[in-house]
Amino acid sequence: MNHPHESAAPALRRLLDLLASGAATEDFADVLADARRRGAPAAVLAEIDDATWQALRVHRTLRQHRRREAELTALFDTAGDLAASRDLDTVLQAIVRRARMLLGTDTAYLTLPDEAAGDTYMRVTDGSVSVLFQTLRLSLGDGLGGLVAQAARPYATPDYRTDERFHHTGTIDAGVLDEGLVAIIGVPLLLGGQVIGVLFAADRTPRAFSPDEVALLCSLAAHAAIALDTAKSLADTRAALAELNAANELVRAHSSAVQRAEQAHDRLTDLVLRGAEVPDVAAAVAALLGGEIAVLDAEGEPLAGRSAPAAELAEAVAASRTEGRSVRHGEQWVCAVLAGHDALGTLVLRGRPDLDDADRRLFERASVVTALLLLLRRSVAETENRVRGELLTDLLTAPERDPAGLTARGRRLGVDLARPHLVLVAEPADGKADDRGRLAGAARRYLFGSRGVSAEHAETVVLLAPVESGGTDDPEDSARQAAERLARLAGFPVTVGAGRPAAGPAALAASYGEGLRCVRALRVLGRAGEGASARALGFLGVLLGDGHDVDGFVGATLGPLLAYDARRGTELVRTLRAYFDCGGSLTRAKDELHVHVNTVVQRLDRVEALLGRDWSQPERSLELQLALRLQLLAGG
Repeated sequence: MNHPHESAAPALRRLLDLLASGAATEDFADVLADARRRGAPAAVLAEIDDATWQALRVHRTLRQHRRREAELTALFDTAGDLAASRDLDTVLQAIVRRARMLLGTDTAYLTLPDEAAGDTYMRVTDGSVSVLFQTLRLSLGDGLGGLVAQAARPYATPDYRTDERFHHTGTIDAGVLDEGLVAIIGVPLLLGGQVIGVLFAADRTPRAFSPDEVALLCSLAAHAAIALDTAKSLADTRAALAELNAANELVRAHSSAVQRAEQAHDRLTDLVLRGAEVPDVAAAVAALLGGEIAVLDAEGEPLAGRSAPAAELAEAVAASRTEGRSVRHGEQWVCAVLAGHDALGTLVLRGRPDLDDADRRLFERASVVTALLLLLRRSVAETENRVRGELLTDLLTAPERDPAGLTARGRRLGVDLARPHLVLVAEPADGKADDRGRLAGAARRYLFGSRGVSAEHAETVVLLAPVESGGTDDPEDSARQAAERLARLAGFPVTVGAGRPAAGPAALAASYGEGLRCVRALRVLGRAGEGASARALGFLGVLLGDGHDVDGFVGATLGPLLAYDARRGTELVRTLRAYFDCGGSLTRAKDELHVHVNTVVQRLDRVEALLGRDWSQPERSLELQLALRLQLLAGG
């Protein structure tokens, strides 16, 4: 039965209850179905349908946040286990179990080399049901694990049985078949550039593993390597105590160094668990080592401490990345901050030119903790940027549909659309669509740490950067700097067009249109790989810009002549206009001006001195004539 005065409020409250209780996705559709069964009016049904769609988007976002929270909690728990436990088996079991949980796989396992037998054996498994698989021993170089150990890099396969990259053997294939495994990923446990084991995660159905999953598994592998290294250090200490009674003092010193390293790792892990930032970790490491610590990002920009010229450190950073250890560089030490093979930054230690082994390991462990912290920050930032990117897409697609709603959504996401922003439109200089994904990733890193937003839109990547208080709002400088830095981050030339600073959905969308036209103009002019604004494109900027800044164009083009005439009472502008109007004829120009031809020549010499020798070249001449015509039309 139709109820014309029925309200959508009960249904909306029910949707909110479903969100609060974490109900299943299917339950949200029941709200609209119930309203239809009650015969609710069409307007109410439409309102409930729209609210249901919005609730499902929030539900998906909350589910993503819960998944990310579970991943971060698991990583923190692993770091806590490593800090609190001295039992190697317990730590390795926890790492393998959490690897399975983080990636949501059917099983996870860890293999270690047996130097005496000359092969590799299963050290820890989780989720395995096959005794044959659990007792499997692999010859060096065989299977996926053999390739990981040889290349010292991660490998993944969606279907191991049909993948010909690996050396298949009857023993390995039988174990894999008995366990029912199909998709497998393996990452190396690296210590001092040497592979000391392999950490695996596997599914019993085909599956493709994402780069984030590879990076997370690499972080767990780094923890496993530290656990093995700590266990080895403790074992070495016990052996030294048993065998070298005569060197008791040396053994005590070594034991003290190991304990100091453990305490230092506990302290660094505690900082991460309490939500510390990069400068806090740098300060703690500096206090532990008695030196000065600088943390640089992947581009060499300082995140904490004093910066250092990237060119001077490049060779040392490359060596550290290759060896997987810290390296000495003059009077300082350098250690690459890695997540697998992904370079996240660099640690630089000054003031301690001579490091013993214990302090060197402490310095290297600090890089692992820093990598974990940066990886967590990147994961959170990428999740936030994904949600903000949806806002930017809606803003550019239909700014007039609900400007107040867009502004409110932005405020909830920490993006104040009411304040001035610069809109930058970027595209790969070569125009390849395949490069756009890499450019989008570069844009996220470019805006990392700011309240800016980026998203792929209409075959371009759009960046919305807030104009900071006291900062520059010059579109030309911003476009040029963005083109240079995005090119470094993406690894290929990038073209950037900037719109004028704008505030509010409608104005921001219009600024985007201006930036897009600038990008297209740069492409046509053969200036791909540069950054520019409409104003910097001369008379083309006057045509491209929404504001049509005629006065700015005239001032930029004729400014030196106008200023000279104002100071000296001369007629350089009038002379130049007559010269062009007479087709470049000095004789006709002197008749037009009622002066001697030598006077015309002298005035044009002064024009050349003020504007440059290229003033009469075709392109510059066209700009000057357009500026003179616009000035005349404006009554100048």
